[in-house]
Amino acid sequence: MSDKEHTTPAASSETTDDAKHETPHLLLFGKWNPSEVQVRDIGLQRYISLKPVLIPHTAGRHANHRFHKSKVPIVERFVNKLMNAGSRKEKKTRTGRGSGKKARAIGILRRVFEMIDHRTGLNPIQVLVTAVENAAPAEETTRISYGGMAYPRSVDVAPQRRIDLALRYLAVGATRNAHNSAKSYEECIVDELLLAYKGDSASFAIARKDERERVARSAR
Repeated sequence: MSDKEHTTPAASSETTDDAKHETPHLLLFGKWNPSEVQVRDIGLQRYISLKPVLIPHTAGRHANHRFHKSKVPIVERFVNKLMNAGSRKEKKTRTGRGSGKKARAIGILRRVFEMIDHRTGLNPIQVLVTAVENAAPAEETTRISYGGMAYPRSVDVAPQRRIDLALRYLAVGATRNAHNSAKSYEECIVDELLLAYKGDSASFAIARKDERERVARSAR
């Protein structure tokens, strides 16, 4: 028997063993691949986590570590904002109606992603990431006291804060549009995300970003 006949079965068995030990690629909700998503804003690439998860729920393992929320998948961070995005128009305060109801928020986001996929055929994770990039303000104002008087001054926004503001604007904008609307909450979230994805000023998040940057430009 030749050497080739001896080595072929061993090589094939090693290949099958390697295939068995390969880590399966996780798809969000079993449908969407986060590895296909691109972050075009260089300043935000380190702070937008596209870690593959089946369900966006990491049980707050980042809570006791400073700046570790940047390691939480961006989809889960948006879910967390949806849980406490409600606001009353009279007092401009959060109602907390959805606080702690994470399973409900995850179910809402899953239906939102299915609607985005059905409408556009795009990867919903890419739509969310691009919407965050477009709605993240790059400049804002701070107050500096000098000589007993306070002056507004324009400053750059840290990348972590840019993402926090963008997620908040997207969640609050969708919730406000759902008030006294014939549309469902999911449809309002879809509309807000798609408008922000296109950079349309009709989006609450884009409008707030433009307003914040306009005020900052005047304070330079």
